[in-house]
Amino acid sequence: MTIINEIVERRKRRVGRLGPGMGAAVPQRRRVPLIEFGKRPLLICEVKKSSPSSGAIAPEADIVKQAEAYREKGIGSVSVLTEEEFFSGSINDLMRIKAACPDLAVLRKDFLIDEEDLEVSYRAGADAVLLIASMHDERDIFRLYRHARHLGMAVLMEVHDERDLQKINSVRPRFTGFNSRDLQTFEIDPIRPVRLINNLTWDTVTVYESGIKTEEDGLFALSSGFSGLLVGEALMRNPEIIPRLKKMFRKRETDFWRRLYAIKTGVRPLVKICGITRREDAQYAAEMGADLLGFVFARSKRRAGPALLRELRELDVLKVGVVVGKENDLTLDPEAGALLEEGCLDAIQFHGDERAGDCSRIAYPYYKAVRISGSRDVERIASYRCPRVLADAFVEGRQGGTGERIADGLVHRVKDRFVLWLAGGIGPCNVREVMREYEPELIDASSLLEEEPGIKSRDKIVQFFKEIKIGKDL
Repeated sequence: MTIINEIVERRKRRVGRLGPGMGAAVPQRRRVPLIEFGKRPLLICEVKKSSPSSGAIAPEADIVKQAEAYREKGIGSVSVLTEEEFFSGSINDLMRIKAACPDLAVLRKDFLIDEEDLEVSYRAGADAVLLIASMHDERDIFRLYRHARHLGMAVLMEVHDERDLQKINSVRPRFTGFNSRDLQTFEIDPIRPVRLINNLTWDTVTVYESGIKTEEDGLFALSSGFSGLLVGEALMRNPEIIPRLKKMFRKRETDFWRRLYAIKTGVRPLVKICGITRREDAQYAAEMGADLLGFVFARSKRRAGPALLRELRELDVLKVGVVVGKENDLTLDPEAGALLEEGCLDAIQFHGDERAGDCSRIAYPYYKAVRISGSRDVERIASYRCPRVLADAFVEGRQGGTGERIADGLVHRVKDRFVLWLAGGIGPCNVREVMREYEPELIDASSLLEEEPGIKSRDKIVQFFKEIKIGKDL
C-alpha cells in the first residue's frame, strides 16, 4: 500500500469511529467571518508539527504563536495541517488559530473526502480547503468544488500529474497547487510542477507546493512562472526567512526551466551540444535537434566571443554560458554576465569550484556541473539547490571537453540518487549504449563531435542524432 493510500484508509476509519469532526467540539455554526484567501504576494505559510517524509519537525511548537509569528511578518494566508496520525495536527489547531487570528485567511490542509468534511471545515473557521485531485474522480471533484464554493470557501486544487490536470479541467479552479512531492513515494522532484504548468489550459493562480527550503528554492519556483508558494517545514523551523522569501516575488521572471521542460517529451533525452564557437555549427546543431547549446567562457580553445552570441540571439534554441569559477570568487565572467542580462544567454552552467550557497548570488538561472571522481563527488551533488546537476568526468587539471567518461559504477550511483544529467566522452560511437545503460534525462556532448577543438564536424553531428533516434526507438 502506498503512503497516500494508507493515510486515506486510516483517515476513513477514524471518521467512521469519531465522525467528520474527529471528536473535536466543532460549533454548529461558523463563529468567525470569512477572510479572502490568496492576497498577493501569495506566500502561504504552513503550520505542521510532523510529516511522513521528515518525521518530527516541531513537535513542541505552540501552533498559535507560530501563526501569530507569520502574521507579524506580513503573511495573510496560513495553511494548517489537521491530519492527526501522520502530521500530528487536528481540527482543534485550526479553530485555535482562527480564534486567535480571525484576520488571517486559513487554509485547511487535509485529505478531505466528502461534503461533510467541507461542512466541518467551514464551521471550524476555514476560509479555504485543499482538495487533492488524485484522491477523487472527475465527478467527485466537480461536486466537492461546487460545494466548497457554495459555502464561500476558496479551494486550492492540488495536482501531481497530467491525469490530475485533466480531471480538474471541468471546474477550472481559481487556485491550482502543483506539488513537487510524489504522493506514492513522498520523494520530491522540483521539476515536477514545472512540467505540469506547461499543460495548463485556463487562467489560474498557480501555487508551487513542497520542497521550498531556501530563498533560492522560492526564486526557482517564481521564476518558472508560479504565482505563489506554499512553504511548511522550513518556516516551522525558522520563520525568520519569510522576509527573504517575500523578496523573491520582486525578482525578474526568467523562463529557462519552463522552456526546457516544454521541450522534454517522450523517451528521448534532452541533448546539449557544448563548445560551440561558430555560427554555422550552432545553426546546424539546432537544426539536427539540439535542445541546448553550450558556449564556453573560460580560458580554452573553445572560448566563445560575445559577437557570436549576439548573432545567434534569434536562433530558437536554449543557450548556456559555461563558466569556471573559483571557490571564493563571487564574480561572473563579465562577458557572460552581460550576455545573460541582454537575453543572449538563457542560463549559466557553473563548471568550476563554486560553492553551493554562492551560485544563485553569482548568476541566475543556472545549474551546476560536478566532476565525478569518487563517492564524495556523488555526495556533493546533493548540496546544490539547482533542480538538476550535470555529472561530468574528472580529469586532473582539465575542467571539461576531455573526451573521458565517468566510471560505470559511479554513473549508476549518481543515477540511483538523482535525475541523471550526464557529460563526458559521449559521441556517435557510444550514445546509444549510454541511453540504454543509464537512461539519462540529458546528455551533453562536445569533443567527440569535433574535427578539432571548437570546430564541429557535420558528419559526426548527423551520426550522433541518428544514433539517438535509434536508441530512442529501441
